[in-house]
Amino acid sequence: MNAHPNFPIPSHPKTRYVSPTLPIQQWPRMSDWFTTTSVAPGITLTTEPWVNDYFRANCYTVQGREADLQFDFCMGLVPLRPALPLSGKPVIAVASHGHIDHIGGFHEFDTRLGHAAEAAGFASMAESATLKEAYVSERYGPALLRPPHPDFNLATWELTPAPLTRTIAEGDSIDLGNRRFTVLHLPGHSPGGIALLDEVAGILLAGDVIYDDSLLDELPGSSIPDYLASMQRLLDLDCRLILAGHGAAFDRPRMQDLARAYIASRT
Repeated sequence: MNAHPNFPIPSHPKTRYVSPTLPIQQWPRMSDWFTTTSVAPGITLTTEPWVNDYFRANCYTVQGREADLQFDFCMGLVPLRPALPLSGKPVIAVASHGHIDHIGGFHEFDTRLGHAAEAAGFASMAESATLKEAYVSERYGPALLRPPHPDFNLATWELTPAPLTRTIAEGDSIDLGNRRFTVLHLPGHSPGGIALLDEVAGILLAGDVIYDDSLLDELPGSSIPDYLASMQRLLDLDCRLILAGHGAAFDRPRMQDLARAYIASRT
C-alpha cells in the first residue's frame, strides 16, 4: 500500500440551530441551509447546520476524473443537489444506510447504490426502515428536528422513495477514474451499513459504522453481535483519516480506541 498523504484532520462546523419561536426574519435563508467544507484533497463535507447536532449527518462529495461520488444525502428538508460542489461529471450516489438523516436527498440522483439488505427501505422510505417517525414525533421532533421555514409542516412531510439502480456488496469497487473506493459491509448499526475505503489515500468514508460519540446499536434493525464483528474488522483496518457520518473526522488510533471501547462495553 502506498504511503498515506499527510493532510490534517479537519474540525467539525459549528452548530447554528434554529428555534421554532424565532421571528421570521431570523429563520435561515434556503441558500444558507447547507454548509460545505473541504476535508481532504478532492473531498468536501456538506452538513445542515440548522439541524440539531445530535441528528445532523455528514455527507461527502468526492470529485473524480471521470465521475463524482456522493456519499449520503442529509435530511431532504430542502433540495440537496444544488448545494453540492459537483463537477458536472456523472454522479455515483451511494447511501451508507437507510436512516432518515442520511437519505433525504437520495432520490435527486439517477445512479443510486446501496446494500441489498436495505434495498426495500430505499424503495419505499417506510418508517420501519428510515425511523422517520421517531424523530418527527410530538415527543422528539421539537428537540431534534426543526423545519426549514415557518410554513413547513413536519406532520405531512414525506421522504421521496429512491429505489436502488444497483446493489453493492463487500469487496465491490467504485471507480472515479483517478481514485477507487472499496465497499466494506459493516453491519451492526443497521443491517446494510457500508463504508467506503480509498486504500491509496488511506481515507475511510465511514457512515454510521463508527463516529466519535455513543454508537447506537439498539435501533430497529441493529445487531450487537454484528456490530462487535464490525468493530473487530476496524481494529485491523489500514487507514489514516476517518470521515464519519456524524461529528468530526479522526485518525486511526482514535478509531481503534472507539472500537475497543465499544467491544469492551458489549462483552
